[in-house]
Amino acid sequence: MFVKKNFLLIVVVLAVVFALAMQATIFQQSASASKTPSDVSPDFRSYWFSGKAELNSYQLQQAQYGALNPGQAVLIFVTEDFRTDKLVKAETEESRDKAIPVLKLNAVKKFVTGIYDYSLFTSVFTPISNGQSSAFPYTLKVSTSGQEWCGHSYLQLSYKNNGYQINGRSYFEKEVEEDYKVDKALLEDELWTRIRLAPDQLPTGNVTLIPGTATARLRHKTLEPITAKATLADYQGTIFPGQGLKTYAVEYPTDGRTLMIVFEERFPHKIAGWEETYKSKDNLLTSRAVLQKTIQTDYWNHNAPADSTLRQALAVK
Repeated sequence: MFVKKNFLLIVVVLAVVFALAMQATIFQQSASASKTPSDVSPDFRSYWFSGKAELNSYQLQQAQYGALNPGQAVLIFVTEDFRTDKLVKAETEESRDKAIPVLKLNAVKKFVTGIYDYSLFTSVFTPISNGQSSAFPYTLKVSTSGQEWCGHSYLQLSYKNNGYQINGRSYFEKEVEEDYKVDKALLEDELWTRIRLAPDQLPTGNVTLIPGTATARLRHKTLEPITAKATLADYQGTIFPGQGLKTYAVEYPTDGRTLMIVFEERFPHKIAGWEETYKSKDNLLTSRAVLQKTIQTDYWNHNAPADSTLRQALAVK
């Protein structure tokens, strides 16, 4: 008799129990914020695990086609949980057991060459020390996409089996399909995240580096580890804004290229800008990005038309 009178209630209760047992997300809260490593400083925890991203805008002059072209760059730094097996963001509670906290950089460069536009977007995922640094000492993934009026391209480095698997696709015939592996080495693309994490641990002297993916695409260069000379010094100029500035410079003797990143010595080691010098159509040119504005916000929650005021605060077009 009890079963007949309460049949519907029993069915609902059993359905809920089954769903929870199967970890159905409809009955659970959405994924929480990035899990904080236990071995980071209070300042680091307060700044990088506040539930907000750091957004930086830069005035850009970018070398291409033998000239310096005006544009704008944006660096977006934020922490998130990253799966080490699939090399993707962990978005469910179940997958967080397979994830570690990383500092993610999304670097955007947009500039104009004559009549048409260029857009470059690079993502970098660097593990944050969390007691597993010996297990994951290398940046796990870098990906770069490029778009311009002739077509688009994609390049990805994935840390697998003690090396980097490189996969590329492009509208250019010589780069149409690239799939190969290189030995593990420090990535130029991760210098930006390493500066934010621990600039005092940057290597100096003769180092082996895999050059930056965005520049490699612009110059149509194949990625491979090459020897470079790295120096860490005080900034002596007046172009870049900030207090107590340092420079980390990398020179590639066999590639005819140098990169200098300028950053604040004090935490959180904000990046004031950078310079990159190499030949473009036989002209030795120096690309430069100079910091304009920095804000912290949970930008993913600000996607309504009224939120466009934040673009004004960041000074982006």
